[in-house]
Amino acid sequence: MAYNSNNKNSNNIVVVFDFDKTIIDVDSDNWVIDELGFTDLFNQLLPTMPWNTLMDRMMKELHDQGKTIEEIKQVLRTIPIHPRVVPAIKSAHDLGCELRIVSDANMFFIETIVEHLGISELFSEINSNPGYVDERGTLRISPYHDFTKSSHGCSCGTCPPNMCKGLIIERIQQSLAKEGKKKMIYLGDGAGDYCPSLKLNTEDYVMPRKNFPVWDLISKNPMLVKAAIREWTDGQSLEMILIGTIEEIILEEEKEKMLTSAENNCKLQTISVGINNVHHEPILPRALRVSQSS
Repeated sequence: MAYNSNNKNSNNIVVVFDFDKTIIDVDSDNWVIDELGFTDLFNQLLPTMPWNTLMDRMMKELHDQGKTIEEIKQVLRTIPIHPRVVPAIKSAHDLGCELRIVSDANMFFIETIVEHLGISELFSEINSNPGYVDERGTLRISPYHDFTKSSHGCSCGTCPPNMCKGLIIERIQQSLAKEGKKKMIYLGDGAGDYCPSLKLNTEDYVMPRKNFPVWDLISKNPMLVKAAIREWTDGQSLEMILIGTIEEIILEEEKEKMLTSAENNCKLQTISVGINNVHHEPILPRALRVSQSS
C-alpha cells in the first residue's frame, strides 16, 4: 500500500524497514495473542497450519470469545518500542530519505501502530499481509501471496510460503531505477530478511540485527551479500548506524558533485584558453593583376 510521504529535501536514498523486532521490539502477532490470553490455543494450533493461516484463525477465535477490534487496537498501542527508533525514523526522513516497510506482519497491526506513533505519513509504501475487518466485525488476515493457488517461486529456502521479501525488493528496485534513485538501506532481523539481503547491489547497505536469524544466515557466508553489511543490536545502535550511513552517503554524493563540477569548469577553462591562443594570420587585401600594354 502506498502512502503520501511529502519530503521536499529528497535525496536518492531509500530506507526499507522490516517491522517486527526492527521498528518495534517484539513480534506483533505474539504480542496480541499473549496480551489477550490466547497463547495456549495458539501454541496448540501452531504445528497444524502455516503461521499466516493460523493468525487468521486466531482472529476468528478472538471475535468468538468476545474480543473487539478496539481491544486489539488498545493492545497494539502498548507494544514495546525502543525510545530511539522513532527519532531515527524521523531523522532519516528529515535527511531526505524515502522510507518504506516490508513486513510479514499484517497491514492492520502495522497501520494501527505507526498511526499511534505518529509516523504513518513518513512512509511512502507499506508492503505486508492484508488485514481488514469484515462485516461481522472480525479481523481477517490473508496472505500477501496466495500460496493456496501457487508458489511465489523463490528458491532461497528461508522465505515463508505467503511472502518472499526478495521479490518485493526486486520490484522496488525496478521502480527506483525509473526514478533515478540508486542506493538502498535495508534493515531486518528475521530469516525472511535474508532473501532481500541477497538482492541488494554493491552500492547498497544491509543492516542485519546482530545475533538474530538474518545475522546468523549472513554470517555463514558474507561473500554472498554484495551490499555493505552494518550490524546493529538495539534501537540506540540502529539510530547511530542508520543516520551515520545516510550522512556518509550524502557526503560522498556531495563530493562527487563537487568533483564533477570542478572537472567541468576545468574543461571550460581549457577550451577558453585554447580559443584565445589560436594564432590567426593577418588577412591582407588580394593583389590585383595589372595587365601590361604592348
